[in-house]
Amino acid sequence: MSDPVTQDPVTQDPASRDLSTHDLVEDLARSLTPVRRLSGPGRRTLVWSGAVLTVGLLLVPMSDVSGLRARLGVPDLHWAALGAILTAIAAALAAFQSSVPGRSAAWSWLPLPPLVLWLGASGLGCLRGWLAPAANLAEPEEMRGCFVFLMGVSLPLSVLLVLMLRRACPLRPNLTAALGGLAAAAAAAALLVPFHPHDATATDLLVHLVAVLIVVGLNSLFGGRLLDRNAGPRGRPVTGSIRKAND
Repeated sequence: MSDPVTQDPVTQDPASRDLSTHDLVEDLARSLTPVRRLSGPGRRTLVWSGAVLTVGLLLVPMSDVSGLRARLGVPDLHWAALGAILTAIAAALAAFQSSVPGRSAAWSWLPLPPLVLWLGASGLGCLRGWLAPAANLAEPEEMRGCFVFLMGVSLPLSVLLVLMLRRACPLRPNLTAALGGLAAAAAAAALLVPFHPHDATATDLLVHLVAVLIVVGLNSLFGGRLLDRNAGPRGRPVTGSIRKAND
């Protein structure tokens, strides 16, 4: 005869159980809070582009509208501005697409055509002596001002984009962050056009390229760590730390 003390209390007295499995599931379901569905990549791109447009509108009172019209009269300059705008939109869309698990990495090629247009049209500044002999060349102080503007506008736009991307779950965080950096740098270059005090030159193009590469690099380095859900506070894989703790 078995000892009643050693019996499982659940098997000994089934009626003493407070909740059945069905009741437990219902109780857990009632305690859950609804999760807000993440907007699609296209809509999030529009939201971020709206933020960029807002920054542009705030800068309008400080821009040189008459000088802008004169500069955009040169074909390569307005094509370069269009290329920068399209690059910003395409890179932002590619970043949001790549932040969704299961989306193809081929989205990362989306900004390439407008990027070629932007850099190609800007590169025609190297031929400025033949295209526009009376071109206004840049002074060193003006080039430093362009660099400061590009960096100062790109960084907050990058932070906003990373915060928006962080709501998703990027499986390729460095790629996603780099695309976000390209979007922010291109948007800053587009916003610079109304303030650009001179026509494009080879040196000016080099300054812009350096600024773009710095922004993309910083985004890839720091933004990638922020977007990596498998990394700890110092960028180390959490799974590796857990594995060592369990050994």
